[in-house]
Amino acid sequence: MASKLDIRLQGSSLNIVQRCGRGLTDILKSKFGCAATIEGVDFESDMSFVQQKRQTVAQEKRFSVKLPAGIEVSVWKADLTTLKVDAVVNAANSHLQHGGGLAYALCEAGGPQIQKESDIHITTHGALKTGEAVITTSGSLPCKVIIHAVGPHLSYGFTRSEFFDAKLLLEKTIWRILQTVEKNCLDTVAIPAISSGLFNYPLQDCADTIVATVKNYYERFHSHNHLPKEILFANNDDQTVTEMMKACHKILAPHQLMPHSLAAQSKGTAKTSDIATQIWSVNLTLKRDNIENQKVDVIVNTASPDKDLTKGEISAALLNKAGRKMQHEIRSAPQRNHIIITQGYNLWCKEVFHTFCVAKERQASQEILFDSVLQCLKMAATNGHKSIAFPAIGSGNLGFNKREVAHIMSDAVVEFAKMFTGKMEIYFVIFPSDSVTFQAFEDKIRSFQQKASHSSFTPALMEKEDLSFNRRPAPHISLSAPSEESASEAEKWLTHLLCKSSPCVTICNNFIQHLSEKEYLQLSRLTRKGVKFEEFLTKGHACLNVEGDSVEDAVVAALQVEAMLCTVQKEFVTEEENEMCKLLANEVPLKREKKTKTVDKSSWDFKDRIPAIRNLGLWILKVDKVENPALELLFDLKKKQLGCSSSEKMFQQIPAQFCEMVSQIGFHAECAPPEDPQCGEGIYFAKNVKKAMDVWRENNDQYLYFVEADVLTGKSIKGKPGLILPPAVGKDPQVRFDSVNGGSDISVIFSSYQALPRYIITCRNLK
Repeated sequence: MASKLDIRLQGSSLNIVQRCGRGLTDILKSKFGCAATIEGVDFESDMSFVQQKRQTVAQEKRFSVKLPAGIEVSVWKADLTTLKVDAVVNAANSHLQHGGGLAYALCEAGGPQIQKESDIHITTHGALKTGEAVITTSGSLPCKVIIHAVGPHLSYGFTRSEFFDAKLLLEKTIWRILQTVEKNCLDTVAIPAISSGLFNYPLQDCADTIVATVKNYYERFHSHNHLPKEILFANNDDQTVTEMMKACHKILAPHQLMPHSLAAQSKGTAKTSDIATQIWSVNLTLKRDNIENQKVDVIVNTASPDKDLTKGEISAALLNKAGRKMQHEIRSAPQRNHIIITQGYNLWCKEVFHTFCVAKERQASQEILFDSVLQCLKMAATNGHKSIAFPAIGSGNLGFNKREVAHIMSDAVVEFAKMFTGKMEIYFVIFPSDSVTFQAFEDKIRSFQQKASHSSFTPALMEKEDLSFNRRPAPHISLSAPSEESASEAEKWLTHLLCKSSPCVTICNNFIQHLSEKEYLQLSRLTRKGVKFEEFLTKGHACLNVEGDSVEDAVVAALQVEAMLCTVQKEFVTEEENEMCKLLANEVPLKREKKTKTVDKSSWDFKDRIPAIRNLGLWILKVDKVENPALELLFDLKKKQLGCSSSEKMFQQIPAQFCEMVSQIGFHAECAPPEDPQCGEGIYFAKNVKKAMDVWRENNDQYLYFVEADVLTGKSIKGKPGLILPPAVGKDPQVRFDSVNGGSDISVIFSSYQALPRYIITCRNLK
């Protein structure tokens, strides 16, 4: 029976899921067959753990101008991994671990030498600081060298002071790149939009800063020892290319005729500086401006819990203009819900509503933010005010991401509009340079405008209760599983990782032994500096310890390992199926279909399994009959080869994630290594379920899975640790025993085709 459950995300678990992207859903599907939907989460990247190669982009020069110094500056849409220039600039991190984005693409195309040389530099000189750059080999790339530059990294809730600090650091980064070009006498250098994208620097401001810095570098100083021939601003996506073109036109060639398509885009962008929509009798306007300059009845502030208005960018800006009297009043003014009202003093408003929301990781933080906005609107209406201006509450020190704030605040306005019958002008005022926040609010308001084009947001055309603009869902993972036990297994595994308290994760999975050099290289690129891996083998179990500087780093790295193991397991299954095809000479075509059929609980197939688990503290939930003609034929061929006239019914206990694999390709030592491999390194079976629970001692789980099989034991001998094949019968090493044993109740085979899975029994552990 299908099962659904929700796992709430907050604090550390939310940060982990944001960093993992949607690769986590692939792991849940692969390991447990669960379809996972992640809601209320803005991912840092849509890339899955196993990064894909970037598609090659056809090179195209979109813009060109010459500086007074004679240097050509051009804008290109191009793939930097294929660009033939003297130097390509890589947007690097401080530890030169090239695990994602452009850095990964350059290393993937240029080969391992790039990462090796980067590691040597870090070992010798230590980590780079933001604004620094270093030059390395380019491997097999068509460029001569790579300049690795560390640009500033802005948080999702960056403040105005953080933005200005980042701007200075980005200028320093470009300056250092140009100095490196000069020092190494390079003629052509390709520079991407450093710090945009995952580093969260607003794209338009990023383009303006980079272009202006290049202009200043070559126009203010004339003592350069070497001047390059061309500086290429090269990116592989149209949005970034367009912004670089706009910046070049504005800063380098203001009198040059702008292409019609770019002029149209610039014109359209200008119009979006103020975006307005009407929701019944309420007018909602989004604008770029400073909140302290608003001429409205009410300005909303987001204040610190201790009522210190010097804390926080918005509070400090309002206090600076209003004067110290506002600080004195807020100390003694009464608080209603999450709001304190003071006079506006030197501000151009009648009153200031100071809100006191809580940080995102705190319980009910989203509800408090929603209620605060709604209460401000209600109190403004009650006090007879006709206009109110809000900043983006919560996108700074409180830790909400910007899209989250846009949704919550906009939905509060809609909720207010449902019940308000008068006129009200509402403004969302976004700091001019904060393009990311503006875009988040713009997307939300555009959706309102689309709705309005059909309904006009008027009661005459549409009942207010029909509005579908609800609050954004709280961050959570919804699991839809084929069964209750699958959902439980997935929840247990996921909760164990997301609720870790120590920065160390141990993964036990014998497919770790199948990781190749490619996977280890990929893993080293994907993990950030400070994550350590220790692989070890204990009693036949392959394990990997993942340790990070923080719990989040360790868990994210562990999930990356899990993603790789899922891929390796799929590849293993494919290889085995191909081998089965060769052995059968295509007599039985292998079909990609489910190899099990759940039997009815009233059938003898089900009832005959009950005695095997009676009095063991187990309850049979379901019995799946394995129907795999290819495995049956290979089993019969093996029976003839060994000269066995009969087989024995035996049992194996396996983890949930390997049930489907066993039904597809049969038994393999990787799936169920025993707790103590005292009889060798083969495939273990127990005479009965009770003995299976002794051999595989992981019996504290809520659900246990047993495979009933026909096993060809043939001629058998006592086993011993370390065997990888049965011992020879005599002096001829080609004549060997068919299996080994650990007494009358344990058998070990060394060929997967000597056992045929018949039934998979899923039990609830009543203990």
